[in-house]
Amino acid sequence: MSQRNATGETGTITSAGMFGEVLRHFRKAADYTQEGLAADIPCDRSLVTRVESATRVPQDNFARRCDELLSTGGVLIKLWGKVNWYPEVEHPDWFQRRVDMEAIALALRSYQTQVIPGLLQTEEYAQVLFSRVASRDRTAAGERTRARMSRQQRFLSPDGPLYTVVLDESCLRNVVGGTATMRAQLKHLLDVGQLPNIRIQVALADQAQLIRPNTSMSLISLPGGANWAYSESMDSGHFSNDPALFARHSQTYDVLRADVLSAPASAAWITEVSEGYGLNEQARSHRSGMDQEQPQRGQRRGLHRGSPRYPRLRPRG
Repeated sequence: MSQRNATGETGTITSAGMFGEVLRHFRKAADYTQEGLAADIPCDRSLVTRVESATRVPQDNFARRCDELLSTGGVLIKLWGKVNWYPEVEHPDWFQRRVDMEAIALALRSYQTQVIPGLLQTEEYAQVLFSRVASRDRTAAGERTRARMSRQQRFLSPDGPLYTVVLDESCLRNVVGGTATMRAQLKHLLDVGQLPNIRIQVALADQAQLIRPNTSMSLISLPGGANWAYSESMDSGHFSNDPALFARHSQTYDVLRADVLSAPASAAWITEVSEGYGLNEQARSHRSGMDQEQPQRGQRRGLHRGSPRYPRLRPRG
């Protein structure tokens, strides 16, 4: 989906508030409360509240589900595609070149380690990451989060460019923002992984035979046959259009994709990891209750401490 500006030209809607008002209208006409609509989507009630008040950007699957539940005939998803959700966002100077490429890319192939890639992050997950960097400047963290979310709309559209990503297991093990944030993030991965243009695969830590890139990287294919390899350090991006370098990285990536878990097996593994976060949260709650009831027992047995324990699916064949 192409970027839209805020000039008010034909076909452009500059206020997300209009989407919220239309959603509220159809919700009330269908005799839904915010709680009832949230339960049937399903999502948190706060999401419906914030979308209606134009303080939260909905994903396209949210609009499509509301269309179904409220019998709008596709009005909401059409309106969602026209709203200028992220007017006047700014990216760091060193990253703007990458953003410009994403706006026209025909295909994007990525390998990611440590954290979920920006194009697949939830707003809450991104907010936590930026809050760590700008811990004393909430405005800066919010602006950088908004800028990151602005990049996603084109790729999360069903007619978006091809986006394949191999996630190192560390992306799912490193807890960002707590177990609730991680469960929501992993659910988001499962949701967007069902889009026809997105494929997500996982490289397990104990797959010793894998030949992995030394760092996170992206291979960007642009119109006219231009190909760029991109990697990132702390505060700068590194680009190369050297054909030999791109060919070498492309071969490494394609072999890696062939050797890791398939997209369906990866989805099953992500589901079990998400359930592991839930079990860990239950264990903590149970442990807290036992500590209150029996404070003299000391260490509790049978409860897992620290990071969640993840079930492990093994590749077959």
